[in-house]
Amino acid sequence: MRRILSLMSALVMTTAGYAAAAAETTYTVDTVHTIPMFEIGHLGLSKYVGRFDKVSGTVTLDPEKKAGSVELAIDAASISTDLAKLNEHLMSKDYLDVAQFPTITFKSSNVKFKGGKVVAITGDLTLHGMTKAVTFRVAAFNCTTHYFRKVPACGADASATIKRTDFGIVGPYAPPIVSDEVTLRIQIEGYKS
Repeated sequence: MRRILSLMSALVMTTAGYAAAAAETTYTVDTVHTIPMFEIGHLGLSKYVGRFDKVSGTVTLDPEKKAGSVELAIDAASISTDLAKLNEHLMSKDYLDVAQFPTITFKSSNVKFKGGKVVAITGDLTLHGMTKAVTFRVAAFNCTTHYFRKVPACGADASATIKRTDFGIVGPYAPPIVSDEVTLRIQIEGYKS
């Protein structure tokens, strides 16, 4: 009997989360479980992976109207590759120049739905002081009731490919030493504000 009640409770929580997500809802980005990452080719041999440890923002979704918006701000100096010297080099004028351009931002212009799920987000990415339109493909999108906070929550896995030179990031190494193409990937979670 206890197991049945537990299963029913879980079903009610999940259903409540999806129902709440059906109306326009604003979610605050969970700064602990939202991880902006990048992958860049190294010597034509492999992909080097790094991340940013400080991010904030909001996501607003209205599945009924197939509408939404996303605003993110990333602290460029929070770059982390697990190598202190590489972090310093990437923060220097050779690459991100965080002293002059401390924040990376993304502001959506269009959120595309398929059924009740987000499948793509297009918007302006501002990086290294330059702004370009970028489309993130959303490979996974889920909404439910947050296990701990007991409020509606959504999460997604989104990715896009850019060219660093399009944002004026040239650096001392040209392809194939360091590739021009960079894959941006963000694992994002947010809970109702």
